[in-house]
Amino acid sequence: MQLPLLSCGLLGLLATQVAATALTYKVHANERACFYTATQNKDEKIAFYFAVQSGGSFDIDYEVTGPNGKYIMDGQKERQGDFVFTAREVGEYSFCFNNEMSTYTEKFVDFEIAVENEARVTIPSKQGSSPEQTSALEESLFKLSGQLSTITRNQKYFRTRENRNFSTVRSTEQRIVNFSIVQILMIMAMGALQVFIVRFFFQGARKGYV
Repeated sequence: MQLPLLSCGLLGLLATQVAATALTYKVHANERACFYTATQNKDEKIAFYFAVQSGGSFDIDYEVTGPNGKYIMDGQKERQGDFVFTAREVGEYSFCFNNEMSTYTEKFVDFEIAVENEARVTIPSKQGSSPEQTSALEESLFKLSGQLSTITRNQKYFRTRENRNFSTVRSTEQRIVNFSIVQILMIMAMGALQVFIVRFFFQGARKGYV
């Protein structure tokens, strides 16, 4: 009964090492939206992921700045990004999305900001468990954490592709509907024009033209 309790304790300690925020935000036209996170220690790892789910050409401008307004990275008209960098300074980091290039199109952006302290916690050994068991279980949990992170990123990637493909399908459907309406209107206009021409030739003084 000691190992399940030890596993719960390890998972709890691992969970305290990562602070993450995952959101979906609607960036309006001509809007600049910024989000912030703070580090407590030097050399912490910050993971930044974003993907444009809908709107326009599925692209947006972004920039990441550190304390004192120092630029860390930026990009223009990017569809998605997945970055990890080391926070060399303690303080507040900002992550901004800029949709000022769009005059009327709003965009939905999925993003996640995670701050992780790479230092591993010393796991207290439970009564009745050997150090070898504790070490093996700890390594297994760290491997499991990495695999779960990979699965999560793959899910985000496939979700982004699904949303973009669905948006393309909806756009294609709308174009087909619009084209069909235009065809119907053109057929009706041609029919009305033919009736007018026939009536023109068969009216009173115009009969001599037949």
